[in-house]
Amino acid sequence: MLNVGVIGVGSISRHHIEQYLHHKNVHLHAFCDHNIERLQEKGELYNIEQLYGEYHDLLKNKNLDAVSICTWNNSHAEIAIAALEAGKHVLVEKPLSMTVEEALAVKEAVHKTGKVLQVGFVRRHSESTKILKEFIDNGDLGDIYYAKASYLRRLGNPGGWFSDKKKSGGGPLIDLGVHVIDICWYLMGKPKPVSVSGNTYHRLGNRSNIENLSFYKAADYNPELNDVEDLANAIIRFENGASIMVDVSFTLHAKENEVNVKIYGEKAGAEVEPELLITSEKHNTILNVSPQIDNRSLHFKKAFKEEIDHFVTCCLDGKENIASVDDGVQIMKILNAVYQSAKNGKEVYL
Repeated sequence: MLNVGVIGVGSISRHHIEQYLHHKNVHLHAFCDHNIERLQEKGELYNIEQLYGEYHDLLKNKNLDAVSICTWNNSHAEIAIAALEAGKHVLVEKPLSMTVEEALAVKEAVHKTGKVLQVGFVRRHSESTKILKEFIDNGDLGDIYYAKASYLRRLGNPGGWFSDKKKSGGGPLIDLGVHVIDICWYLMGKPKPVSVSGNTYHRLGNRSNIENLSFYKAADYNPELNDVEDLANAIIRFENGASIMVDVSFTLHAKENEVNVKIYGEKAGAEVEPELLITSEKHNTILNVSPQIDNRSLHFKKAFKEEIDHFVTCCLDGKENIASVDDGVQIMKILNAVYQSAKNGKEVYL
């Protein structure tokens, strides 16, 4: 059995907690949150008696083997390092940190302690990704040289800590872009990035004046607090000549929300989201092939289940971690380079 504690019991933690509760080899042992009212509420909801207001106190619990970190971005690295040094395995929500320096410090702690650290790149664990990865590994797409991803919300700034740069590190790029950049990079075989050219825009704010449309709001939503970008775009170039083009937004004058992830190889291309589709050619004819996958409404929930299952297996059985600290560091280098390029108005070389 793996005894697990969850640090930060806000909205994203639900996807960790519920999967731990249903895992046959996990005992969900403790919760931690600065918000004592929320902590007690979640403790009662999930029947967890070990409740802590400070993560340092939770980490002193010798019965704990592992923790999930579901806190603000600005505390990911600090808590991860403390947990590793306390002898705990760590599943840390994306992004790994807010800076490259922090990410490298986490990497050093992982190597020093020998503990498992898995970054919450949940899209790597989706059924679509797993199926496509098998096609790629068997050479069906050939050399993958280009990817394009969009994660556009017309009205989707969650507010709260998401719109407070001191806590989040940025807006849609670090919140949404991290997902689609990572899944493109992962499926392309994780080539070495060499340069980034990016832009960020602060034109629409959080559009809190809009009526008749609802959107997800963080628990501490405050429309007066917003110092993150509305929109970011970038082109990322790699040592092997491949490239990724990405754009992400919290607010945009767009007809509708859009999530698209596409990769292109010499033999075939694929749309990863919103639905898995493989496009190739045979007998001088272009073919669109749709792999059969279970109910899409279960897709997101199942990806979290697979992510938690993978983490538990890595901790208990030593399975190879497919979302390692090294990957977390590399993605942080890319994200920070986009922000740096946007700030300085020129390409950044890694």
